[in-house]
Amino acid sequence: MRHLKFIIGFCLLLTLSGCNVSYNFTGSGKIDAKTFQVIYFQNKADVVEPGIERQFTQRLQNLIQNQTNLSITNSGGDLVYDGEITQYRISPMTATADQRAAQNRLSITINVRFTNKNKEEDDFEKPFSFYYDFAGTSSPTGSVLTTALDDIFERITQDIFNESLAKW
Repeated sequence: MRHLKFIIGFCLLLTLSGCNVSYNFTGSGKIDAKTFQVIYFQNKADVVEPGIERQFTQRLQNLIQNQTNLSITNSGGDLVYDGEITQYRISPMTATADQRAAQNRLSITINVRFTNKNKEEDDFEKPFSFYYDFAGTSSPTGSVLTTALDDIFERITQDIFNESLAKW
């Protein structure tokens, strides 16, 4: 019985050591790059909210730095993220009986161009968007805007990361 356990354990060890798949806690798998670059995302939306382009650029940089072992660079990165904020829109979602907004929605769309210099088939250009609903009695300023941008940018940056590196 002892020999049987040893043989099964040895076979299991050989099987697992033969796998050529690497995993990590972020789900990004093996990345064939050493550096990344996030080019400043310009705000080209019809409605311009000052400072969101800088916030978004920094959030994307921080996410990639925190979830990979890639080094950030200012030019010539193996992975390049480029794009622009194309939409910043506040629209009423529900109305009250006296035709006032009971709930509003802030929607942001960001067009992203991703280039992988080591693996061109991974390149893409596509829009990413998300929204945040808030009370119609609130205005999108101060803490409401801060919370909205945090939620929206967290979702969009994670979606970009998943599309470019995690392949989910």
